[in-house]
Amino acid sequence: MRLRLLFPFILFSLSGFAQQNNHADAVKKEDFRDDWAALRHYQKENLELPSPAKNEKRVVFLGSSIFEYWKNHMPEFFNNNAYIDRGISGQISPQLLIRFRQDVIDLKPKAVVILAGSNDIAGSTGHVTNEVIMNNIRSMSELAKLHGIKVILCAYLPVFEYPWRKELEQPAEKIKSLNREIEQYAKDNKFTLLDYFTPLVDERGGQRKELTLDGVHPNLEGYKIMAIATEKAIEKTLK
Repeated sequence: MRLRLLFPFILFSLSGFAQQNNHADAVKKEDFRDDWAALRHYQKENLELPSPAKNEKRVVFLGSSIFEYWKNHMPEFFNNNAYIDRGISGQISPQLLIRFRQDVIDLKPKAVVILAGSNDIAGSTGHVTNEVIMNNIRSMSELAKLHGIKVILCAYLPVFEYPWRKELEQPAEKIKSLNREIEQYAKDNKFTLLDYFTPLVDERGGQRKELTLDGVHPNLEGYKIMAIATEKAIEKTLK
């Protein structure tokens, strides 16, 4: 008799336990494949960011690891200025384009600094051309202009070799070629060109050893040089 009464209770308990497990599995298995550009990365920060003050000269930095690491190495550069860092490590130019509305336009900056192209070149898909990269840069620039945001385009930092893609042939020449196109596009459209290449380059076309961590990412001394060039470009753009 006691067993007959206990049996339904056991079934009910097991059912509740299974439901809890199913709910936990559902949470764990949330699918972010639709967020290929990682919009969620800065979503919370963007919501918490107040609107620009009346005379605030807000500038958004849109890029990949070069920008994301900058605020770790040199946080005062952003904290002491109206600069918003929106770099995400590893991103390629089409991902930056997808993020442009959320991470640039909606933040209502006076200017945007766009650093794009290196991860495209270093990628393993084999479908990247300067034309593809430039089309994404053009689209971002046109969106910025449409919304009254001044455009600052970056000549990319020199790279002689990508540590994770050592088989890639002549990355230094690829970077130089892309930079020439960025420079010409900036000139044709009267955008500011921010040259990160010239002050960091060595005789091989890579980054000077004393200014880099791995030949791709700057160290603190490299970022200090970039900061000087950046301040001049922003001052010129917002004068």
